[in-house]
Amino acid sequence: MNPIKEGKVREIYDNGDSLIMVATDRISCFDVILKNTVTKKGAVLTQMSKFWFDMTEDIIPNHMISVDVNDMPEFFRQPKFTGNSMMCKKLEMLPVECIVRGYITGSGWASYKENGTVCGIKLPEGLKESDKLPEPIYTPSTKAEIGDHDENISYEQSVEYLEKRFPGKGEEYAKMLRDATLALYKKCADYALSKGIIIADTKFEFGLDENGKLVIGDEMLTPDSSRFWPLEGYEPGHSQPSYDKQFARDYLNANKNAAGERPDTLPQDVVDKTIDIYLEAYEKLTGKKLEV
Repeated sequence: MNPIKEGKVREIYDNGDSLIMVATDRISCFDVILKNTVTKKGAVLTQMSKFWFDMTEDIIPNHMISVDVNDMPEFFRQPKFTGNSMMCKKLEMLPVECIVRGYITGSGWASYKENGTVCGIKLPEGLKESDKLPEPIYTPSTKAEIGDHDENISYEQSVEYLEKRFPGKGEEYAKMLRDATLALYKKCADYALSKGIIIADTKFEFGLDENGKLVIGDEMLTPDSSRFWPLEGYEPGHSQPSYDKQFARDYLNANKNAAGERPDTLPQDVVDKTIDIYLEAYEKLTGKKLEV
């Protein structure tokens, strides 16, 4: 079998009335696929998504059918697919990345320093880097092709963007996406806090099932799609250590060449540290060791 679509990290296979999504061990930073692979990373992404999908079924249905390769065609019953493959319902994906920010950091902090806003949303004066926001904010973006950058858009622009694709439904779908995103974040961020992890921000992707019902798809609250910070030692006023690929991003930013270009390869010690971080986040959140 050959994938029908390859993303920066995932490969998607057509399985007739379902899809099989394989999270590879590739790592992408700043929308560039690096030359390294990070062993077990794909399994962490798949198993962590399963954990959150199970937890949030009361808020919104998800696309997961099974992560057991014995439920999949024989082709997938080989070691390289064990633990990192998810059989999923087919959805019509909505063309908006649903980003929610509970803390001010990254590009949001850069924007706030410049004009007091994040993605056009006015925030209170006097916030420090990494401060918790009074309320989580929803900042959607477009979905870019590989090699391109996602573009932040306002809620109003997301209505227009969806209206072009779904005439007469733009406002309805935009509101559904915003409300589901904020509800999922609030429940999961509260849970993570009880396990010693701050979810500073994350992104979700949603689609419509065959009945037109909103369903969460793709991955959910993984170290690839989120910023996880340790609660212990959290102190606003500077950037925070993190349980995600920020460690790899920091290395790339610190090692630009004279032309300002980042390297496309990580040294082995950065790779090893990255997977250790991913595994620690998985174990703290789920309360169990990764078994693959």
